[in-house]
Amino acid sequence: MDVHSTYSTSLPTIPAIRTVSSPTVGNKQVSEISEKDLQQLRQLKTRDQVVRAHEAAHLAAASGLVVGGANYSFQRGSDGVQYAIGGEVSIDTSKVAGDPHATLQKAEQIQTAALAPTQPSSQDRAVAARAAQMAIEAKAEISQQVDPNKIAVSINASSRDDTNSPLGNTIDITA
Repeated sequence: MDVHSTYSTSLPTIPAIRTVSSPTVGNKQVSEISEKDLQQLRQLKTRDQVVRAHEAAHLAAASGLVVGGANYSFQRGSDGVQYAIGGEVSIDTSKVAGDPHATLQKAEQIQTAALAPTQPSSQDRAVAARAAQMAIEAKAEISQQVDPNKIAVSINASSRDDTNSPLGNTIDITA
């Protein structure tokens, strides 16, 4: 696993949520959350769902290529809950040494994994483009290899019994 690519979401950061405290009642402090803070909390919850779904799509499509799991960056909401606001999945994007067929298959899987989320980020699209280039290179390497199953062999035996002839048996090989 020589080269790794990291996926991350590109959603905007949501500002931290503040709580507004009311006076204490008995030995308890009563907290109220402003409408603005409630709206930000709803945004955090939505963002958390989007980020987790985005990274889960990468994980599902990159099975076998994932290095570790998804890594998230969090923001604590006014309710004390940690919400995912960003994430990334690292995958092995190296070529398969000496095996262009395996490299082609791997490049196709990398492309699929990069574009798996419903809204791929610009980084996801860049990884997919690099994988497409890797696939093109693998196809070129495959086309340069000689496939023994595609070689036609014809043997032309001379029917002459002339041993002095410079022509003997010939084999024509066409690739």
